[in-house]
Amino acid sequence: MKTDLTDTTSSKINKALVLGRRAIGTPAVGMVLTLVIVTDEENAYDALKAANEASREHPSRTLVVIKRVSRSPRDRAQARLDAEVRLGADASTGETVVLRLYGEVVDHAQSVVLPLLLPDAPVVVWWPVNAPSDPANDPLGALAQRRVTDTYAAEQPIQELTARADAYTPGDTDLSWTRITPWRSMLAAALDQVVCEVTSAEVEGEEFNPSVELLAMWLADRLKVPVRRSKSAGPGLTSVRMETDAGPIVLDRPDGSLATLSIEGQPDRAVALKRRETAELIAEELRRLDPDDTYATALRFGVERLDEEAATVAPETVVDTVVETVVEPAAETAGEAAPAAPAAKPASKKAPARKAAAK
Repeated sequence: MKTDLTDTTSSKINKALVLGRRAIGTPAVGMVLTLVIVTDEENAYDALKAANEASREHPSRTLVVIKRVSRSPRDRAQARLDAEVRLGADASTGETVVLRLYGEVVDHAQSVVLPLLLPDAPVVVWWPVNAPSDPANDPLGALAQRRVTDTYAAEQPIQELTARADAYTPGDTDLSWTRITPWRSMLAAALDQVVCEVTSAEVEGEEFNPSVELLAMWLADRLKVPVRRSKSAGPGLTSVRMETDAGPIVLDRPDGSLATLSIEGQPDRAVALKRRETAELIAEELRRLDPDDTYATALRFGVERLDEEAATVAPETVVDTVVETVVEPAAETAGEAAPAAPAAKPASKKAPARKAAAK
């Protein structure tokens, strides 16, 4: 069931929702949360399709906020709100309201969304594209317990990670982090099978992919070892190699679908590790509404120790920076500065020269 409202108000939209539920025979509200999608007209269809698929697992009221750009000064001076209310089969298992904002009301989207939120229910805000630099201080983000962004859609993903770390607030998360959940689970399970000590690691993936950077930062933070980030043709993440005193552990996925787990002394195993759709990523994020401390720790590690400019232009330089910044502070803390040099040699031939200049 669809209801189109032109030049309307939030009050009229609420009335349309009530009348629509009665018309289809479901007067009770059975949603568990409110999902607010802030996007443009170009990406609204794909975002709404993913949200509808995720609502099968999490019945929710979905509010799609589309800020329309007015072309003339006269149009910009005229504030207008158009809405499309979808219920029943047209909205999967929940309710959908598509809000199109014109004129001055574009700058006051929170005043339109606030009356439409489900009472006593969590609120999640998702920016598929054009996310604000500080989601928690955004007027719409301030209404939510969870704020979901996607740095992969940014023009400069690596720099965007730095901005996310600087403005991180508990409740923030990113779909680039959600994409590596299966990788993190598989790598943790592989280390549980072998009694060993990891000495170094290498993460390989396509250039300008923030998921590759996040996985490298997570490994460096959790294992306290030098992690090298190298480029490949993709798609996405292609390989992770961990050097241990018991032999290498390699998780390789060259085709974006089927991966191979290789552990020294054990037969190779095929692992289903396909690239997931956006609907699966959103459904995963809606399962938890508490702050993701692991994501925060990995994100902040990158801000403190990784050279994001080198990662964008020449990832080979990041190798030197990562090895120096990870190995040297650890050596200074333990009072053993000398062993840092042998650890940095495998990364790059320029590493000793850089250390001498720094000293």
